[in-house]
Amino acid sequence: MTTFYKVGKIVNTQGLRGEVRVISTTDFAEERYKKGTELAIFKDGEFLTFVTVASHRRHKNFDLLTFEGMNRIEDVEKYKECLLKVAEEQLTELEDDEFYYHEIIGLEIVTDEGEVLGKVTEILSPGSNDVWVVKQKGKKELLIPFIEPVVYKVDKEEKKAYIHLLEGLID
Repeated sequence: MTTFYKVGKIVNTQGLRGEVRVISTTDFAEERYKKGTELAIFKDGEFLTFVTVASHRRHKNFDLLTFEGMNRIEDVEKYKECLLKVAEEQLTELEDDEFYYHEIIGLEIVTDEGEVLGKVTEILSPGSNDVWVVKQKGKKELLIPFIEPVVYKVDKEEKKAYIHLLEGLID
């Protein structure tokens, strides 16, 4: 059975010619939305269909896509609020210090002293570096910047990331 990974969410249509607005959850938008790329559409966890990207452009905070054979707003309206996913076989090999979001979400965060702070629940991309949102037991969420002085080791097999707590990171 094929595993699929989320790359974005269709939040609305754009114009009348079958274009959709996508909020991306991928660092590889140019690759994921390249003309000819096959994506899967899911609604409420259920697979709906495969689509092939016909065009891609950026507009404000959105990726705007059209799909082959869907040239009218009526063809794409039904996909509002649906997720766009990519098949695992389409993922490319990354550099040693690069990770896919699905490899990070769920990791346990461990400090220098061996204290387990919680698990990564989501990844934010506010600017120059990603920020990991860590759910702690009985405490508020912790924001960990994915930068070298803080995150010094990611062990995908153990499902753990090791961090050095800089002053002011936890209040």
